[in-house]
Amino acid sequence: MKNLFRLFYLTTFLSAFGLSGAAQIPKPTPPPISDDGAVKTFEVRLPVTVNDKKKKKDLIAGLQRGDFAVFEDGVQQEVTFFSDEKTNPAVYVGVLMDTSPSAAGKMRFSKEAAKNFIYTVTRLRKDKAAFMTFDNEINLRQDFTDKLDLLDKSVDTVKKVGSQTALYDAIWQFSDEKLRNAPGRRVIVVITDGDDTFSRADLQDAIDIAQRTETTVFGISTKSGFLGSVPGVDAGTVKDKGDKYLTQLCEDTGGEAFFTGDMGDLERAFTKISKELRSQYIITYRPTNQNYDGKERKVEVRFTDKSKDGDYKIRTKKSYRAIRDGIR
Repeated sequence: MKNLFRLFYLTTFLSAFGLSGAAQIPKPTPPPISDDGAVKTFEVRLPVTVNDKKKKKDLIAGLQRGDFAVFEDGVQQEVTFFSDEKTNPAVYVGVLMDTSPSAAGKMRFSKEAAKNFIYTVTRLRKDKAAFMTFDNEINLRQDFTDKLDLLDKSVDTVKKVGSQTALYDAIWQFSDEKLRNAPGRRVIVVITDGDDTFSRADLQDAIDIAQRTETTVFGISTKSGFLGSVPGVDAGTVKDKGDKYLTQLCEDTGGEAFFTGDMGDLERAFTKISKELRSQYIITYRPTNQNYDGKERKVEVRFTDKSKDGDYKIRTKKSYRAIRDGIR
């Protein structure tokens, strides 16, 4: 039954973008032609984080455009745009909170955590945040705004839990409907304590839509260490399939998953995400392969000075799929 739903889900998506052949990889499509006859080119935007290898919490600032080289499928690419913490565009962040039955005992805690993170990450008159909950239903409770009082009230409206967990559908819907045309850096922060039990989409669907909308996903797992947590799960450890899937979702989109053991750990995780968004480098490049062939393209960002490899570590998304899309 799940496969049937997924087939319908993907068929609907492909139809929406003018692609035929339900769940089949689309045929190679040449780049679109503009009204004046010129060939349009597509570009790929990479949020890049650089950490100190020895002191993993330390984020490295002050690097320049010439410090990085971008490769796609092993071929060096032309960098067309670079920004750092001083010149980065605004952040559009969606906070997605799990309100499934297993989260009931942590509801008050999760709501306070969501509020605190929104306060931490939103820079006045620049960044914008939105708030969504997911269980067997997906509810956008506050669209993008920089008004903290509205976001505060939207979190307070959460009073009850649903019956299932539609994590992947929530990521799909928010990425597709809210982040696709957001005029800045696109980020999702998921606060969850359980596995997906209800989505029509699967893990790869969620990764795919996040990559194609250039969205970075950060995951906060509250499974361990709190009231209502799973017996036998140690704080701060990856134990089951759901945890591994959450890690993959984050890493494949250039983000990171955090497995918290107490309130202090959670606050430190939120602080780390906020600092990372402040210190990111944004690198945009124009792929030499401009064919929309539906294939996965491997992406790698390297230091031009190889001596930096011993001290610093680069993190960004590792791939994307070359599909014609409505991303702006």
